[in-house]
Amino acid sequence: MVIQPEIQGVVARTAHPYGCQQAVQQQIDYVQSVAPITQGPLRVLILGASSGFGLASRIALTFGGVQAETLGVSYERGPSDKGIGSAGWYNNIFFKQAAEQQGYVAKNIVGDAFSDEVRQHVAQTIRDDFGGHIDLVIYSLATGIRPDPETGEVWRSCLKTVGENFPGYSVDLENDKLVATELTAASDEEIFATTKVMGGEDWQQWINFLLSENLLAPKAKTLAYSYIGPESTYPIYHHGTLGIAKQHLHQTAIAINQQLAQVINGQANVVVCKALVTKASVFIPTFSPYILALFKVMKQMGNHEGCIE
Repeated sequence: MVIQPEIQGVVARTAHPYGCQQAVQQQIDYVQSVAPITQGPLRVLILGASSGFGLASRIALTFGGVQAETLGVSYERGPSDKGIGSAGWYNNIFFKQAAEQQGYVAKNIVGDAFSDEVRQHVAQTIRDDFGGHIDLVIYSLATGIRPDPETGEVWRSCLKTVGENFPGYSVDLENDKLVATELTAASDEEIFATTKVMGGEDWQQWINFLLSENLLAPKAKTLAYSYIGPESTYPIYHHGTLGIAKQHLHQTAIAINQQLAQVINGQANVVVCKALVTKASVFIPTFSPYILALFKVMKQMGNHEGCIE
């Protein structure tokens, strides 16, 4: 079977399974080539484990010295008569294959992390395969839609500014050109919905669930990934709808930190990262030119980093 690249805008609609395998292996090779992590969690739950920071965290914790056992949750599309499947689907498979070849425990759950069914599946897997407790929960979900399993209501995030429109350029990979575009200002309803999807509410609900099921080990920790960026990008991120959602995430981290400290002597933190190309970041309008310039300069300076670094 010949797999041809299909690109629409900034999105690759096809994935090559063995390209995904090579990408996973390159990250494994990197963490095995640098100084090992000498202390870290032994049993890890990663919510959003199939790409970007979630996958990189999983690889680093398993192959970077700690030899952690990992449970990865992600919502991915497998092969069918409609297509080859998503890159994350194959990332999951090849990570698990590589981990198990070296004797590490690696479990994958593919499904909606917002659903009660997946939460119950996670709980049972922790009991059956992870000794009943998790030492670290990594929250790395990036999605545009969040359904409420209790009410059926669906919230949809949007990538917009707040207050004023913002003109700029986006990269059109399909046609290999820069495209002039303008981010429009979000309504109050759109800001609310984006915070529901990309804020900290679901992270809090996951921690509440894991605590209620007695699945967090004493002194367990949790972390989520975030971004602030330079002032030049504030209109499109930090002061935009995504930035407001991330502010809610940071506030949630404070609440979870207090909660875990009281209940299990645990911790919660937000990790603020540099701008990177991930499945989530490529969707941000007008953001691609900044990333291209940043990468070029940092590579020239010798301090460029990807997710795995």
